[in-house]
Amino acid sequence: MPLTLLFAAALVLSLGIKLWLATRQMRHVAAHRDRVPPAFAGAVTLAAHQRAADYTLAKGRFGLLATAFASVLLLGWTLLGGLDALNAALRDAVEPRFGAMAYQLALLAAFTLIGALLDLPFEWYGTFRIEQRFGFNRTTSRLWLTDLFKAAAIGVVIGLPLAAAVLWIMGATGAMWWLWAWGAWAAFNLLAMVLYPTLIAPLFNKFTPLADEALKARVQALMQRCGFAAKGLFVMDGSRRSAHGNAYFTGLGAAKRVVFFDTLLDKLSPPEVEAVLAHELGHFKHHHITQRLVVMFAASLAGLALLGWLSGQSWFYLGLGVMPNLGAPNDALALLLFLSVVPVFGFFVSPLLAQLSRRHEFQADAYACAQASGADLARALLKLHEDNAATLTPDPLYVRFYYSHPPASERLAALPPATA
Repeated sequence: MPLTLLFAAALVLSLGIKLWLATRQMRHVAAHRDRVPPAFAGAVTLAAHQRAADYTLAKGRFGLLATAFASVLLLGWTLLGGLDALNAALRDAVEPRFGAMAYQLALLAAFTLIGALLDLPFEWYGTFRIEQRFGFNRTTSRLWLTDLFKAAAIGVVIGLPLAAAVLWIMGATGAMWWLWAWGAWAAFNLLAMVLYPTLIAPLFNKFTPLADEALKARVQALMQRCGFAAKGLFVMDGSRRSAHGNAYFTGLGAAKRVVFFDTLLDKLSPPEVEAVLAHELGHFKHHHITQRLVVMFAASLAGLALLGWLSGQSWFYLGLGVMPNLGAPNDALALLLFLSVVPVFGFFVSPLLAQLSRRHEFQADAYACAQASGADLARALLKLHEDNAATLTPDPLYVRFYYSHPPASERLAALPPATA
């Protein structure tokens, strides 16, 4: 069938490109491992440069296996009949006794649970082998398992009712169900952005008000200059799980808050923290967050409209290895197929999104240099690259395809000459 051939070709081509790009990246990093780039010779030691290269290579080798496994798993779910078998088993066992809604929720839950269980060995190895080997992991097995159970509980408490609402909309609102479903999904996402900082995030991390009065005064002065208001300044105990540092804004409207990882505050001086925060404020000043929300909502609307048409076409199911139900609704089946297959085709437009993101980062850097010290921003970027073991010598083509942030060499070169 045309869809079968199209999907198979896209899956094989995307896998081939991913593996090719990954091997290019590893060869390029390995070839430059033994020499610090001249632009960083006075700021980065050879030992730190080699550690970053080794970390990149270790993640790259592991990524090859994970990528190949994900593609084989997707093939197994679709053309090799895995989803069709799961659907038939649950439909026959659940639908006659508990009804169509229970069967569809069971299908969504079983598919999600099986996928999560198959991913667990990769998550464990990434955390307790690769991150541990390079000194980044600080989580314990007990905390790791606790996080898994908390995430699963949240999925049950929030995910299942949301899925039930979407399935009800699909079955009760006629041919234009996708428009109503999009409205519900958009409303949920906006609500989640308001509630996440105060209800969900504290289940995983401890957030305490920023206690450093000097740093607080510096940050508040910066936000006042930039015309930005936040509900509070908080420090997150990121060091419980990782040595990586970060800072971010979260929330929406009056619920916006600034969050610093405790690891970030340990590594950067107050002026450098101010410069990093000024960069994040640059995203708001240039309306990058709003633009990304608009793109996300527009893409989801287009995707649901497409699904609204595909879900009524028998060739959509048959072409992806699934026999559509005759006496039961196909809504959950259509959702799973669509959400599984769309990323295969979306992969080919990912370089455009990465390019847009890198452009936003340059704009935010320029804003940071205007509102704070460009020299402090440059020092902060170097410290973060070194502390996070980010390679200074990525493959240029790999960067263009994947990097949402420009590599250090390009970011520093774009800063004003007096500060780079």
